[in-house]
Amino acid sequence: MVDVLLGLQWGDEGKGKIVDYLAPKYDVVARFQGGPNAGHTLIVDGKKIVLHTIPSGVLHGHIQNLIGNGVVLDPITFRMECERLKESGVDVKKNLSISRKAHLILPTHRVLDAASEASKGAGKIGSTLKGIGPTYMDKTGRNGLRIGDVLLPEFMHRYEALKQKHIHLVKQYDYEFDITVQEKEWMEAVEYLRGFTMVDGEYWMNEQIKAGKKILAEGAQGSMLDIDFGTYPFVTSSNTITASACTGLGIAPHHIKNVIGISKLYCTRVGSGPFPTELLDEVGENIRQVGREFGSTTGRPRRCGWIDLVALRYAIILNGVTELVITKADVLNDFVTINVCSQYDVDGDLTNQIPFDMTQVSVKPHYTVLSGWKSDVSTIRDKNLLPAPLCSLIDHISEQTNVKVSIVSTGPDRNQLVSW
Repeated sequence: MVDVLLGLQWGDEGKGKIVDYLAPKYDVVARFQGGPNAGHTLIVDGKKIVLHTIPSGVLHGHIQNLIGNGVVLDPITFRMECERLKESGVDVKKNLSISRKAHLILPTHRVLDAASEASKGAGKIGSTLKGIGPTYMDKTGRNGLRIGDVLLPEFMHRYEALKQKHIHLVKQYDYEFDITVQEKEWMEAVEYLRGFTMVDGEYWMNEQIKAGKKILAEGAQGSMLDIDFGTYPFVTSSNTITASACTGLGIAPHHIKNVIGISKLYCTRVGSGPFPTELLDEVGENIRQVGREFGSTTGRPRRCGWIDLVALRYAIILNGVTELVITKADVLNDFVTINVCSQYDVDGDLTNQIPFDMTQVSVKPHYTVLSGWKSDVSTIRDKNLLPAPLCSLIDHISEQTNVKVSIVSTGPDRNQLVSW
């Protein structure tokens, strides 16, 4: 049995905390796409832990974790992440395996990313400059280096060939760079990587399924950043929806049982791109400050706005969501009223659907206004003790999306959760 957990917005929905909370119920946690542009933040006993590539189940000693073939891995970032976990008393090597078919991010991938983004001027996508896009381009272009390649005798030859290809491409951007220091660090990190368990992930996963293990497939980023179905071209370079769990881990669709979708009680977005409910006023700034809406990977301030049910319903049908988890309810504690986007006004016509290209039409949110609760919910653990307006808001979201809500998060710590 495989359950999938993923984000339903533009990322940063609080997936890491929810995986950490649910993980004890599972035997395996497997990450199936994305790279170090994602950051899953966990607050454990008041201590902040950010995971970029490693599955969030790593903090639980009984759980086996897998970095799947759909992930792209930067050895430098991976090593830093492992060393920080070791400082927290977590021995990553004991319960982490890496698919040999996952692709490697090279230092020159980062250079290509930066050169491409710089060349766009005002039309920047908002890349995290981690080399994710160029790595996926090499993967689909059949030029990439994979984790398993680091064990081959001809690894250095393959590395140099790909590096020279990248250098040739960068010259077209007239972009100056020097990777001497980073390349040395990268090679040292590759040597460190060789000390980890490498597996044929597709066989490994299906062996776990055959053995009756309970598996949680962990997605990164959010559904509205999906390369096919997101707000293109302001999207990431991988598929972020449920279907990607199959291709990113090597499992058949019929093995997937539950799909747990995560949504904030409001919306955020990092970088450029359409954002119909964005608040460019003191309300948006208030949400940003109270919610600490700054990127866990980049540190960039996130754009903030009201919850968008048009986008949420869209993400739900794409993913086949069976239950909703609502996070960051406490951030809206002080609001007298809460706006909920129920429809879009697209060039004067009301619609329940996402337009083909939001950048080419006028999209205005059509709001339903609900009462706020004007009280602190961060210490409440019992649904029956929550203020009635918050319960009404959660019930409204469930009714409008036709999906049950199973958990509401009322604070950043792992124990600040209310079962619904």
